[in-house]
Amino acid sequence: MAKFFLTGYMGSGKSTVGEKLAAKLKYDFIDLDKLIESDYKQSIPEIFATKGEKEFRAMEHNTLKRVIEKNNVVVACGGGTPCYYNNMELMSNNGVTVYIKMSVDTLVDRLTNAKEKRPLIENKTPTELRSFIKRQLEKREDVYHKAQYTVKGKDLNVDELALFVKEQVGV
Repeated sequence: MAKFFLTGYMGSGKSTVGEKLAAKLKYDFIDLDKLIESDYKQSIPEIFATKGEKEFRAMEHNTLKRVIEKNNVVVACGGGTPCYYNNMELMSNNGVTVYIKMSVDTLVDRLTNAKEKRPLIENKTPTELRSFIKRQLEKREDVYHKAQYTVKGKDLNVDELALFVKEQVGV
């Protein structure tokens, strides 16, 4: 009866890795952002635009508390999820937290083509994007490093990750 929470900056591959890891473990996969969109009948960009980030973070926290009640799940968290309220502590106390670490350069490359779907970066030039990611990572990295495990996101082998978590947790 394990729960895995994948954390890391937006664009680090939490959803992609999470789906594959869940399939390998025969667990359910939950994308926290998609669940929020489904529950609140609005996209994340719409929630940011109409309610603001503060309200979004409260919605995110409440959704996370519901997800924690589930068993045998792999949860892809939003990039900011662990940084608000006591979310990182909540996840670590109720499951296994994994930080998918990525370099600023790799994140810039990945996010350059996905800006329109991400409210925090949608209107940034490449230079602004790099500065923004660097600043945010510097702020968030301390929280991300509170995860029980850190893995390199670039060229992450999901088979190896699945084997690792099985060994660590005895799944």
